[in-house]
Amino acid sequence: MKAKETIILFDLDGTLIDSTDAIVETFYYTFDKFDLNIDIPQQDIIKLIGYPLEIMYERLGVEKNLIDSIVLAYKHRYRDISSSKTTLLDGAIQSIQEAYKIATLGIVTTKTKQYTMPLLHHLDIVKYFDTIVGRMEVTHPKPHPEPILKALENLNVTKSNYNIYMIGDTKLDLICANESGVEAIGVLSGYGTKDELELYTKLIFDNSLDAVKYITSLHK
Repeated sequence: MKAKETIILFDLDGTLIDSTDAIVETFYYTFDKFDLNIDIPQQDIIKLIGYPLEIMYERLGVEKNLIDSIVLAYKHRYRDISSSKTTLLDGAIQSIQEAYKIATLGIVTTKTKQYTMPLLHHLDIVKYFDTIVGRMEVTHPKPHPEPILKALENLNVTKSNYNIYMIGDTKLDLICANESGVEAIGVLSGYGTKDELELYTKLIFDNSLDAVKYITSLHK
């Protein structure tokens, strides 16, 4: 790890990448595959992005005894289509590159690492991150603090010795940051609303690039 005093952790979906089409398409694929007679508007799926898949399906009304099988089918399908249907958000590559100049970087996501890594390689950004914590690396996903604490453990970081920021687009990211004792920064590029994010932080920006510029201004 580079000897820097600043750590910046990024959420993925809605913060750095737009994978909405891949996620929504895969949900509808699983509804059809399992002959689920449920009519779910696309927006109802989108507003749950950021939660673990098990919780998303449960909140969409899928019977609990079917969820494990459906999640497995989701993962297989998502693996096949995610790279072709996922793009970096506007300004994301610039935000990563600017952050990399001043900080050690990590990703904290509810995606499983098995599917996150191919995406990061496809988008050619994996080289910027010193730790990547996905769903399978923790017992408790966001909003529990464990994912951020795991990232800091991976980096061998003591919180008192570093300026640490978590940038994310949903309340799950911000609660996770607050509960783990790092600075929570919200962005409006994804799935959370401003009113919702304001309940958990005063630091809200349009996108990750603006958030990184703010952090950079503090550490010149």
